[in-house]
Amino acid sequence: MTSELSIRFVTRQDYDQWLPLWDGYNAFYGRSGATALSAEVTAMTWSRFFDAYEPVHALVAERDGELLGLTHYLFHRSTISIAPNCYLQDLFTSEAARGKGVGRALIDGVYNQARRAGSPRVYWLTHQTNHTAMQLYDKVAEHSGFVVYRKQF
Repeated sequence: MTSELSIRFVTRQDYDQWLPLWDGYNAFYGRSGATALSAEVTAMTWSRFFDAYEPVHALVAERDGELLGLTHYLFHRSTISIAPNCYLQDLFTSEAARGKGVGRALIDGVYNQARRAGSPRVYWLTHQTNHTAMQLYDKVAEHSGFVVYRKQF
């Protein structure tokens, strides 16, 4: 019998299981090999989860001692609201966990944290080619219709 899926805050002891998920997430978006994030960025990202002054947080999905997925989110101010907005920045599940409710459970975990923080809104971005994820997203949120523009420096 499989134990229940747990959504919880990441701990320092999770690093060895978190890192392959983080690397998988980045590889999915083309950040591997020559275009991989530097070790410095990964180390800073990891450290932010444990810094009380940082608005960046991490949840993981765990079953039977194995991490199956991660989500990173942050709270920020807005010019159109007094309460903070919650931006779900990263969401990734292991290949074996896909289609088994892990992604949905992680999103629900962020929703719960947003409610606790008094944030009335959770939002996120995905690439237009990420059709598999969008099937889930269409069930748990509404597509805003906004188009993203950016300029890299």
